[in-house]
Amino acid sequence: MTQSPWWRGAVVYQIYPRSFQDSNGDGVGDLKGITERLDHVASLGVDAIWLSPFFASPMKDFGYDVSDYRAVDPVFGSLQDFDRLLARAHALGLKVVIDQVYAHTSDAHAWFQESRNSRKNKKHDWYVWADPKPDGTPPNNWLSVFYGPCWTWDGRRGQYYLHNFLPSQPNLNVNNPRVQRALLDTARFWLKRGVDGFRLDAINFAMHDPSLKDNPPVKDRKVPRKRPFDFQHHIHNQSQPELVPFIEELAKVVRSFGPDRFTVAEVGGEHAPREMRLFTAGQNRFNTSYGFDFLSAEKLTPELVLKTVSGWKVHEGWPSWAFSNHDAPRAVSRWGSPDAQDAWAKLLLTLLMSLRGNVFLYQGEELGLTQAHVPFDRLRDPEAIANWPTNQGRDGARTPMPWSADAAFGGFCATEPWLPMPAEHVGRAVAVQEKDANSVLALTRQLVRLRKAHPSLRSGQFQGLKLRAPLLGFERREGSEHIRCLFNLGRSARRCAGLKDGRLLFTNGAIDQKKSVMGGLSACWLQL
Repeated sequence: MTQSPWWRGAVVYQIYPRSFQDSNGDGVGDLKGITERLDHVASLGVDAIWLSPFFASPMKDFGYDVSDYRAVDPVFGSLQDFDRLLARAHALGLKVVIDQVYAHTSDAHAWFQESRNSRKNKKHDWYVWADPKPDGTPPNNWLSVFYGPCWTWDGRRGQYYLHNFLPSQPNLNVNNPRVQRALLDTARFWLKRGVDGFRLDAINFAMHDPSLKDNPPVKDRKVPRKRPFDFQHHIHNQSQPELVPFIEELAKVVRSFGPDRFTVAEVGGEHAPREMRLFTAGQNRFNTSYGFDFLSAEKLTPELVLKTVSGWKVHEGWPSWAFSNHDAPRAVSRWGSPDAQDAWAKLLLTLLMSLRGNVFLYQGEELGLTQAHVPFDRLRDPEAIANWPTNQGRDGARTPMPWSADAAFGGFCATEPWLPMPAEHVGRAVAVQEKDANSVLALTRQLVRLRKAHPSLRSGQFQGLKLRAPLLGFERREGSEHIRCLFNLGRSARRCAGLKDGRLLFTNGAIDQKKSVMGGLSACWLQL
């Protein structure tokens, strides 16, 4: 049999650089700090790390507003610091995946500064510019993800420019072949430096409909409307068919550096399932896609899991899953309860490691960290500040990583960190859990080790079982190996007929195989 590529079924550990480890005492995490802590990441047994942006940026959206694609922001260090991080990760057997933000830049980027100066310079069409309507209002009704219109007036051009996120994040005109070539050269720069792959941020926002037609309204009142953005079907300002040829060109560049280089697309929005399959179809596009099926779900149910994972047929490409990340409230708080925090954390980790597809594990998830409460005067996220208090934003998932209960600020830094360090998180620090064989950290290492040891868990087929909620069950098969995964998502014990079969490979919580009873918030894997 042909050996599968390293990324197929891989566990990828996401690092949010600002919050992982501060090495120079300024309260902000940096590349040297990450390098110092890579031994911890390697000890988990994961295959790769994904680094959120560390590029030059005004930090209005904390790195996702890039002002120079090929420079490291001084707050994080230097290119040499990145090279040392890369070398250390590779020495530990870790692949390195970095974010690439190709849909937009910062308004401080030299490309935008040149583009806004006139309508006739060489980069006049590198961004999306449009004249106002006769009454001076924006050219159409498109709305940004964060708040307000997608358009901001620029007096120098006497035109509006498009931004699907903050006004300080103008959209690149990726319809323009010259812009595409510049982005492909950016990819080559990092691939030559030795990175193993890219996560393509908000890639379905990279092209727009040049006709600038209005988006139609959402008429279904059952659809949640938490932001103005949710009142429209975003047909014309994202996910254009012309994006696919660019994806194929980008994937071709990545493959030219070797078959082991990796691409994962971040795809959100109402048409995400279709677009995730489209962007990964065949052999000439991205390797996998990263969706919001679980990240945006307010409740965990057997139906959600089975419908979401079973939706990916064997011939439709390869999915990736995450329960938590830097943009979503931590799952243990979103789906669990404070009085059973460890039980929920262990249950969710067991479920995540059981799924067909790649697993993205967010920093602190291996510790069972909760969503932090950040007071208004300490908020940094522009979305949170604009929508407080109804939307607490993303800061609660971005607080510093706790390393030690004995050191100041959990061992993250020696001075006040950029976001507060919750006292509850300090009690769950890495050093604390290292001493506890029953900790969430110990369970994470066990789960990753078992997933890597069993081909059916890493890359096998997925078949859902018909069980009565809150029981969840599915089977994984690869060759002659056959594993049944069972979960009780409820708080009370339940009888489960499928528990009697096979040999218990892994258990978490109260499992009585003889009586076919699963305790509340329990899970097991059975080798059939």
